[in-house]
Amino acid sequence: MIKIKKQKRNPYPTTNEVYALGQHLCMSAHKARRIIDQIRGRSYEETLMILELMPYRACYPILKLVYSAAANASHNRGFNEASLVISQAAVNEGTALKRLKPRARGRSYLIKRPTCHITIVLKDIEYEPIDRYMLCSKKTGGIKGINKNTNMTYPNTYSNSSGGLWDKK
Repeated sequence: MIKIKKQKRNPYPTTNEVYALGQHLCMSAHKARRIIDQIRGRSYEETLMILELMPYRACYPILKLVYSAAANASHNRGFNEASLVISQAAVNEGTALKRLKPRARGRSYLIKRPTCHITIVLKDIEYEPIDRYMLCSKKTGGIKGINKNTNMTYPNTYSNSSGGLWDKK
């Protein structure tokens, strides 16, 4: 019997997205979704204002996640915080913490404390990917293919000659 390994798909295939994930947050997923629906698709700065002014207890952990995602974007990828937009926001149910509450006559009742997992994905709207074909030298064959062993050079690499890289014989 052949065992087929399930491939993990990349949940964020574009390179202009960063995310922050909060797991096992002590709140109901239903209460967190009430807030997430308000901020989905909005800009980063507008989201901060909304979360700071909403009167719900679930706003604080979501605010911390949005801050964390923005810090990931600026530190790891060098994105500008003014150009960030919340592209995806998801709330999933987590495990329920089970506690016992003592009752009369030596009995106990089960208390379930729900948890949830929240994912915030930020997208940079000013991101422009670098075209690899524009940076490669003539030796690599241009658009037909790029050899991994060749170095990518800029046209003004040889500043002594007048025509740059392309005048070289």
